[in-house]
Amino acid sequence: MTYATLDYAVDDDGILTLTLDRPDALNSFTVQMAEDLVAAFERASSDDAVTAVVVTGRGRAFCAGMDLTADGNVFGLDETQRPTLDDLHERLDDPEILDGVRDTGGRVTLAIYACTKPVIGAINGAAVGIGATMTLAMDVRLASTKARIGFVFAKIGIVPEACSTWFLPRIVGISRALELVYSADILDGEAALGMGLVRSVHEPDDLLPAAYELARKFTANRSPVATALARQMMYRNSAQPHPIEAHRVDSLAMFYTSVADGKEGVASFREKRDPSYTSSTTDMPPFYPWQE
Repeated sequence: MTYATLDYAVDDDGILTLTLDRPDALNSFTVQMAEDLVAAFERASSDDAVTAVVVTGRGRAFCAGMDLTADGNVFGLDETQRPTLDDLHERLDDPEILDGVRDTGGRVTLAIYACTKPVIGAINGAAVGIGATMTLAMDVRLASTKARIGFVFAKIGIVPEACSTWFLPRIVGISRALELVYSADILDGEAALGMGLVRSVHEPDDLLPAAYELARKFTANRSPVATALARQMMYRNSAQPHPIEAHRVDSLAMFYTSVADGKEGVASFREKRDPSYTSSTTDMPPFYPWQE
Protein backbone atom coordinates (compact mmCIF):
# COMPACT_ATOMS: atom_id res chain seq x y z
CA MET A 1 0.00 0.00 0.00
CA THR A 2 1.30 3.44 -0.89
CA TYR A 3 0.25 6.91 0.27
CA ALA A 4 0.19 10.19 -1.61
CA THR A 5 1.55 12.27 1.27
CA LEU A 6 3.40 9.81 3.52
CA ASP A 7 6.25 7.35 3.51
CA TYR A 8 5.51 4.13 5.47
CA ALA A 9 8.63 2.11 6.32
CA VAL A 10 9.05 -0.71 8.88
CA ASP A 11 12.56 -1.72 10.01
CA ASP A 12 13.82 -5.11 11.20
CA ASP A 13 12.85 -4.30 14.80
CA GLY A 14 9.27 -3.59 13.77
CA ILE A 15 9.56 0.17 14.20
CA LEU A 16 7.37 1.96 11.68
CA THR A 17 8.59 5.35 10.53
CA LEU A 18 5.75 7.48 9.20
CA THR A 19 7.31 10.39 7.35
CA LEU A 20 5.14 13.32 6.30
CA ASP A 21 6.27 13.66 2.71
CA ARG A 22 5.43 17.00 1.11
CA PRO A 23 8.80 18.67 1.65
CA ASP A 24 8.36 21.29 -1.07
CA ALA A 25 5.29 22.53 0.82
CA LEU A 26 6.94 22.14 4.27
CA ASN A 27 4.75 19.06 4.75
CA SER A 28 1.69 21.28 5.06
CA PHE A 29 -1.48 19.39 5.92
CA THR A 30 -4.17 18.54 3.38
CA VAL A 31 -7.38 16.53 3.39
CA GLN A 32 -5.43 13.83 1.54
CA MET A 33 -2.78 13.78 4.26
CA ALA A 34 -5.53 13.34 6.83
CA GLU A 35 -6.92 10.36 4.92
CA ASP A 36 -3.41 8.91 4.55
CA LEU A 37 -2.61 9.28 8.26
CA VAL A 38 -5.88 7.72 9.38
CA ALA A 39 -5.31 4.77 7.04
CA ALA A 40 -1.67 4.40 8.12
CA PHE A 41 -2.49 4.31 11.84
CA GLU A 42 -5.32 1.86 11.30
CA ARG A 43 -2.93 -0.31 9.28
CA ALA A 44 -0.24 -0.09 11.98
CA SER A 45 -2.71 -1.20 14.65
CA SER A 46 -3.62 -4.34 12.73
CA ASP A 47 -0.10 -5.16 11.48
CA ASP A 48 1.75 -7.62 13.72
CA ALA A 49 5.01 -6.62 12.03
CA VAL A 50 4.73 -3.16 13.61
CA THR A 51 5.79 -2.79 17.25
CA ALA A 52 5.96 1.02 17.54
CA VAL A 53 5.45 4.12 15.39
CA VAL A 54 7.78 7.08 14.94
CA VAL A 55 6.34 10.11 13.14
CA THR A 56 8.58 12.74 11.54
CA GLY A 57 8.72 15.07 8.55
CA ARG A 58 10.72 15.05 5.34
CA GLY A 59 13.07 17.98 4.83
CA ARG A 60 13.14 21.18 6.89
CA ALA A 61 9.71 20.97 8.50
CA PHE A 62 7.65 18.55 10.54
CA CYS A 63 4.34 20.05 9.37
CA ALA A 64 3.85 23.75 8.73
CA GLY A 65 0.11 23.62 9.44
CA MET A 66 -2.83 23.47 7.05
CA ASP A 67 -2.12 24.10 3.39
CA LEU A 68 -3.84 27.47 3.04
CA THR A 69 -3.37 27.60 -0.74
CA ALA A 70 -6.23 25.17 -1.49
CA ASP A 71 -9.23 26.42 -3.46
CA GLY A 72 -12.55 26.89 -1.68
CA ASN A 73 -12.72 26.15 2.04
CA VAL A 74 -9.06 25.40 2.83
CA PHE A 75 -10.11 23.02 5.62
CA GLY A 76 -12.14 20.89 3.19
CA LEU A 77 -15.48 21.74 4.82
CA ASP A 78 -18.88 22.03 3.15
CA GLU A 79 -20.01 25.61 3.71
CA THR A 80 -23.56 24.87 2.50
CA GLN A 81 -24.28 22.92 5.69
CA ARG A 82 -25.42 24.28 9.07
CA PRO A 83 -24.49 21.41 11.39
CA THR A 84 -25.65 21.08 14.99
CA LEU A 85 -24.24 19.23 17.97
CA ASP A 86 -27.04 16.69 17.56
CA ASP A 87 -25.70 15.98 14.05
CA LEU A 88 -22.29 15.22 15.54
CA HIS A 89 -23.90 12.81 18.01
CA GLU A 90 -26.41 11.13 15.75
CA ARG A 91 -24.75 11.29 12.31
CA LEU A 92 -21.04 11.27 13.11
CA ASP A 93 -20.16 8.81 10.34
CA ASP A 94 -22.79 9.92 7.86
CA PRO A 95 -20.77 10.78 4.71
CA GLU A 96 -22.28 14.27 4.62
CA ILE A 97 -20.99 14.98 8.15
CA LEU A 98 -17.83 12.88 7.87
CA ASP A 99 -16.60 14.62 4.72
CA GLY A 100 -18.17 18.05 5.03
CA VAL A 101 -18.23 18.92 8.72
CA ARG A 102 -15.84 16.85 10.83
CA ASP A 103 -12.44 18.33 11.59
CA THR A 104 -9.85 16.43 9.57
CA GLY A 105 -7.17 16.90 12.21
CA GLY A 106 -9.46 15.39 14.82
CA ARG A 107 -9.98 12.34 12.68
CA VAL A 108 -6.19 11.91 12.65
CA THR A 109 -5.72 12.30 16.39
CA LEU A 110 -8.61 9.92 17.08
CA ALA A 111 -6.85 7.34 14.88
CA ILE A 112 -3.63 7.89 16.85
CA TYR A 113 -5.55 7.66 20.13
CA ALA A 114 -7.05 4.33 19.04
CA CYS A 115 -3.69 2.91 17.93
CA THR A 116 -2.54 -0.25 19.70
CA LYS A 117 1.18 0.57 19.34
CA PRO A 118 3.34 3.15 21.15
CA VAL A 119 3.61 6.37 19.12
CA ILE A 120 6.58 8.76 19.26
CA GLY A 121 6.72 12.16 17.59
CA ALA A 122 10.13 13.23 16.27
CA ILE A 123 9.59 16.94 15.62
CA ASN A 124 12.36 17.88 13.22
CA GLY A 125 11.35 21.42 12.28
CA ALA A 126 8.33 23.70 12.05
CA ALA A 127 5.24 22.19 13.71
CA VAL A 128 2.46 24.75 13.80
CA GLY A 129 -1.31 24.53 13.82
CA ILE A 130 -2.25 20.96 13.00
CA GLY A 131 1.47 20.26 12.84
CA ALA A 132 1.55 20.87 16.59
CA THR A 133 -1.84 19.50 17.60
CA MET A 134 -1.44 16.16 15.83
CA THR A 135 1.59 15.43 18.02
CA LEU A 136 -0.44 15.77 21.22
CA ALA A 137 -2.07 12.37 20.67
CA MET A 138 1.39 10.79 20.44
CA ASP A 139 2.72 9.21 23.62
CA VAL A 140 6.07 11.02 23.67
CA ARG A 141 7.42 13.98 21.69
CA LEU A 142 11.10 14.60 20.98
CA ALA A 143 12.22 17.86 19.40
CA SER A 144 15.15 18.90 17.25
CA THR A 145 17.04 22.09 18.06
CA LYS A 146 15.49 23.31 14.81
CA ALA A 147 11.93 22.59 15.94
CA ARG A 148 9.49 25.48 16.15
CA ILE A 149 6.13 24.62 17.73
CA GLY A 150 3.10 26.88 17.79
CA PHE A 151 -0.63 26.73 18.45
CA VAL A 152 -1.24 29.66 16.13
CA PHE A 153 -5.00 29.45 15.56
CA ALA A 154 -5.72 32.84 17.12
CA LYS A 155 -3.63 34.50 14.42
CA ILE A 156 -6.07 33.41 11.72
CA GLY A 157 -9.31 33.71 13.67
CA ILE A 158 -10.04 30.04 14.31
CA VAL A 159 -9.94 27.69 17.30
CA PRO A 160 -7.68 24.80 18.36
CA GLU A 161 -8.68 21.55 16.66
CA ALA A 162 -7.57 17.91 16.41
CA CYS A 163 -9.03 17.18 19.88
CA SER A 164 -6.24 19.39 21.27
CA THR A 165 -8.51 20.90 23.91
CA TRP A 166 -8.66 17.38 25.38
CA PHE A 167 -4.97 16.51 25.00
CA LEU A 168 -3.07 19.76 25.61
CA PRO A 169 -4.31 20.52 29.16
CA ARG A 170 -3.49 16.94 30.15
CA ILE A 171 0.09 17.41 28.95
CA VAL A 172 0.98 20.92 30.16
CA GLY A 173 -1.88 21.87 32.52
CA ILE A 174 -4.84 24.13 31.86
CA SER A 175 -3.10 27.46 32.55
CA ARG A 176 -0.18 26.77 30.21
CA ALA A 177 -2.51 25.33 27.59
CA LEU A 178 -4.57 28.53 27.59
CA GLU A 179 -1.41 30.66 27.48
CA LEU A 180 -0.15 28.75 24.44
CA VAL A 181 -3.48 29.16 22.65
CA TYR A 182 -4.12 32.80 23.61
CA SER A 183 -0.60 33.98 22.81
CA ALA A 184 -0.04 31.86 19.69
CA ASP A 185 3.67 32.06 20.54
CA ILE A 186 6.18 29.97 18.61
CA LEU A 187 8.29 27.83 20.94
CA ASP A 188 11.75 26.49 20.22
CA GLY A 189 12.71 23.08 21.54
CA GLU A 190 14.06 24.32 24.85
CA ALA A 191 10.94 26.39 25.56
CA ALA A 192 8.74 23.40 24.70
CA LEU A 193 10.86 21.26 27.02
CA GLY A 194 10.44 23.78 29.83
CA MET A 195 6.67 23.62 29.44
CA GLY A 196 6.65 19.82 29.49
CA LEU A 197 5.41 19.69 25.91
CA VAL A 198 8.37 17.60 24.72
CA ARG A 199 10.47 14.98 26.49
CA SER A 200 13.90 16.00 25.18
CA VAL A 201 15.73 18.18 22.66
CA HIS A 202 18.33 16.82 20.24
CA GLU A 203 20.67 18.01 17.53
CA PRO A 204 19.07 17.35 14.11
CA ASP A 205 21.23 14.31 13.29
CA ASP A 206 20.53 12.80 16.71
CA LEU A 207 16.74 13.18 16.69
CA LEU A 208 15.65 10.02 14.87
CA PRO A 209 18.29 7.79 16.52
CA ALA A 210 16.99 8.98 19.91
CA ALA A 211 13.40 8.28 18.85
CA TYR A 212 14.32 4.80 17.63
CA GLU A 213 16.24 4.04 20.82
CA LEU A 214 13.18 4.98 22.85
CA ALA A 215 10.90 2.92 20.60
CA ARG A 216 13.10 -0.15 21.09
CA LYS A 217 13.07 0.42 24.84
CA PHE A 218 9.27 0.43 24.72
CA THR A 219 8.96 -2.74 22.64
CA ALA A 220 11.90 -5.13 23.16
CA ASN A 221 10.81 -8.16 25.21
CA ARG A 222 7.34 -6.68 25.69
CA SER A 223 3.96 -8.34 25.23
CA PRO A 224 2.16 -6.64 22.31
CA VAL A 225 -1.25 -7.12 23.93
CA ALA A 226 -0.13 -5.92 27.37
CA THR A 227 1.43 -2.84 25.77
CA ALA A 228 -1.69 -2.11 23.72
CA LEU A 229 -3.93 -2.48 26.76
CA ALA A 230 -1.67 -0.34 28.95
CA ARG A 231 -1.71 2.44 26.35
CA GLN A 232 -5.50 2.46 26.10
CA MET A 233 -5.98 2.09 29.85
CA MET A 234 -3.72 5.04 30.61
CA TYR A 235 -5.49 7.40 28.23
CA ARG A 236 -9.05 6.29 28.89
CA ASN A 237 -8.95 5.53 32.60
CA SER A 238 -7.28 8.85 33.42
CA ALA A 239 -10.36 10.61 32.02
CA GLN A 240 -12.85 8.65 34.16
CA PRO A 241 -14.68 10.47 36.97
CA HIS A 242 -13.92 7.81 39.63
CA PRO A 243 -11.12 5.22 40.07
CA ILE A 244 -13.69 2.43 40.29
CA GLU A 245 -13.98 2.68 36.51
CA ALA A 246 -10.24 2.06 36.19
CA HIS A 247 -10.58 -0.84 38.64
CA ARG A 248 -13.18 -2.53 36.45
CA VAL A 249 -10.95 -2.34 33.37
CA ASP A 250 -7.75 -3.13 35.30
CA SER A 251 -9.37 -6.28 36.66
CA LEU A 252 -10.29 -7.61 33.23
CA ALA A 253 -6.95 -6.61 31.71
CA MET A 254 -5.02 -8.31 34.53
CA PHE A 255 -7.18 -11.41 34.23
CA TYR A 256 -6.71 -11.88 30.50
CA THR A 257 -3.01 -10.97 30.34
CA SER A 258 -2.20 -13.19 33.32
CA VAL A 259 -3.65 -16.26 31.61
CA ALA A 260 -1.87 -15.49 28.31
CA ASP A 261 1.51 -13.73 27.94
CA GLY A 262 1.71 -13.33 31.70
CA LYS A 263 2.44 -17.05 32.05
CA GLU A 264 5.44 -16.74 29.72
CA GLY A 265 6.53 -13.56 31.51
CA VAL A 266 6.55 -15.29 34.90
CA ALA A 267 8.32 -18.36 33.47
CA SER A 268 11.05 -16.25 31.84
CA PHE A 269 11.60 -14.36 35.10
CA ARG A 270 11.97 -17.60 37.05
CA GLU A 271 14.26 -19.11 34.40
CA LYS A 272 16.34 -15.91 34.05
CA ARG A 273 15.87 -15.64 30.27
CA ASP A 274 14.26 -13.28 27.79
CA PRO A 275 10.54 -13.88 27.29
CA SER A 276 9.09 -15.15 24.03
CA TYR A 277 5.64 -13.64 23.78
CA THR A 278 3.13 -14.93 21.23
CA SER A 279 0.18 -12.56 21.60
CA SER A 280 -1.09 -10.43 18.74
CA THR A 281 -2.91 -7.11 18.70
CA THR A 282 -5.16 -8.59 16.02
CA ASP A 283 -6.50 -10.95 18.71
CA MET A 284 -7.22 -8.77 21.73
CA PRO A 285 -9.04 -10.04 24.85
CA PRO A 286 -12.84 -10.30 24.51
CA PHE A 287 -13.59 -7.22 26.66
CA TYR A 288 -11.62 -4.93 24.29
CA PRO A 289 -12.51 -2.30 23.23
CA TRP A 290 -14.41 -1.69 26.45
CA GLN A 291 -15.24 1.92 25.61
CA GLU A 292 -17.61 0.74 22.89
